Amino acid sequence: MNGYGGNILRVNLTTGGITREATPPELARDYLGGRGFGIYFLLKEVPRGADPLGPENKLIVSPGPLSGMLAAGGGKCDWTCKAPLTGGYASASMGGHFTAELKYAGLDSIILEGVSSKPVYVFIDDKKSELRDAAEYWGQGAVDVEKELKDKFGEEFQIAVIGPAGEKAVSFAHINHDFGRQAGRGGVGAVMGSKNVKAIVVRGTRSVPVADLDAYRKAGMALYKACKEAEGLKEWTSYGTTIVVSWCDEAGALPTRNFSAGSFEDAKTLYGPYMREKIVVTDKGCFGCPCPCGKYSKVKKYNAYAEGPEYETIGLLGSNVGISDIEAVAYANLLCDNLGIDTISAGNVIGWAMECYEKGILTKQDTGGLDLKFGNIDATFKLIEMIAKKEGLGALLADGVKKASQKIGKGSEKFAIQVKGMEQSGYATHNATSMLLAYMTCDVGAHHNRAWAITYDIQVGREKVVPEKVARVIWLQNFRPMFDVLGACRLQWVELGIDRELYIPLLESITGIKRSWEDLEKVGERIWNLTRLYWVRENADFGRAWDMPPARFYTEAPTSGTTKGQITKFEDVNRLLDMYYEQRGWDSNGLPIPETMEKLGIKQEMVA
Repeated sequence: MNGYGGNILRVNLTTGGITREATPPELARDYLGGRGFGIYFLLKEVPRGADPLGPENKLIVSPGPLSGMLAAGGGKCDWTCKAPLTGGYASASMGGHFTAELKYAGLDSIILEGVSSKPVYVFIDDKKSELRDAAEYWGQGAVDVEKELKDKFGEEFQIAVIGPAGEKAVSFAHINHDFGRQAGRGGVGAVMGSKNVKAIVVRGTRSVPVADLDAYRKAGMALYKACKEAEGLKEWTSYGTTIVVSWCDEAGALPTRNFSAGSFEDAKTLYGPYMREKIVVTDKGCFGCPCPCGKYSKVKKYNAYAEGPEYETIGLLGSNVGISDIEAVAYANLLCDNLGIDTISAGNVIGWAMECYEKGILTKQDTGGLDLKFGNIDATFKLIEMIAKKEGLGALLADGVKKASQKIGKGSEKFAIQVKGMEQSGYATHNATSMLLAYMTCDVGAHHNRAWAITYDIQVGREKVVPEKVARVIWLQNFRPMFDVLGACRLQWVELGIDRELYIPLLESITGIKRSWEDLEKVGERIWNLTRLYWVRENADFGRAWDMPPARFYTEAPTSGTTKGQITKFEDVNRLLDMYYEQRGWDSNGLPIPETMEKLGIKQEMVA
């Protein structure tokens, strides 16, 4: 099958059996790859009501047709499961080199099912696949174990590994790869840990068949040429995602002290140029990337090396917890990477705990003696470790900010910054209605990567509540996640402004199937509705209430910064949802109606 590895690898951890089965052509035709394969297998094979940390849940790892190919940024794969953090759909995208190696080993998905009776790692060397004992690695850090396994097997092997947080089922545990790339959100690392799998180690040497080799070379080189000639290439490569810090600070979108504001008075020492001068050693890219946005840093103050930090980490473990020391943020990043927890959720729950402490809701007795004030660097480091180990206050925070606030109460729910149980990523949305709606309706919870709409707010008027804004969010949700289906990075399109039409001849030359972006967006819309129906299937009361944003964004205007005094009215929140549901073809409670399902070819038995 052109453009695909050709096989699905099933790893039954309960029995120890590993089998390969041919990838069905109709699966590739209808779902393409990546998160498309993920939601297909999740709906088809994980029974309704499965415990996210139980044997019935499955962890599905899938590259896409552009993964590992001559495609700028073809280094992405998707990790799908039922989410421990939210009880709904989890889909986490991982960059690096892991996805290419999967394709070269002839794989379009790995499905981990059941539970091993002891710690193991999955070892794949081309057609050879087996479970190996991981007892010596259990309890060790993710970065540490990756180095050990690299030293043991060699640089050709690519490794995805969990840290102690995944082993202890921290609800936002991540999976680490390439010493700083992660499948970060939703608790995919906790699912891997619940199955007693420490790592997946893979090498492949097979070539991937393509439909038209000459056209493939031409289309691939055209895409690379466009990247190399892009006006913003030099600046983007110099600063990567950290270029966003100053923009967000000036636009009032930088999360500050648990999202109480969108501008941070000490932000300049977190800006990209400052970080570049202060700690960056070199640039680091994922597979096939002509514009490496990763930054490898030397953190002299803590005698350590770390990848990053990226913008989201700077926002959540920097300004959101009141820290302006870029070296401290980089070291907090390294702690999270090695312990195996998502930096976005970690910074969010710590920011919430700090606000609780400053308001007297939590005391030193609750914090284990920590003076948990905003800006306390040592307390932040300690709390990261406590979360990963589920010790003291860390055990409460390890369940995520929604559950933690429900347990603590005392009004703390109003400043628990989450949607559907997922902590919000790094954009304050006090008066940015497109971005607020994008968070409210995101299919995994409050995550930005499905529809980064805040630039549209700035472009057309951030406070406006109009159908055009809703249409923009929906278009982005149908289009942007298609990169996670295809197995490619979206940043070439987002940051370099690459014409998306350049991907069409590349995809056709690889697969032999002619598709337009209109066709692909229809696939995206279908997947979007399927993920929505998964939430409905798994949560009896799922509906409009699950889409409501944090109360802070419609009750508390910032008292400082660019958005001082600005807020989105509660009635406008509901207007946004009304327009969104209507344009999506959903009912007033946010559920897809039969006509919409029929239009998209979704049969009721698919989501029963």
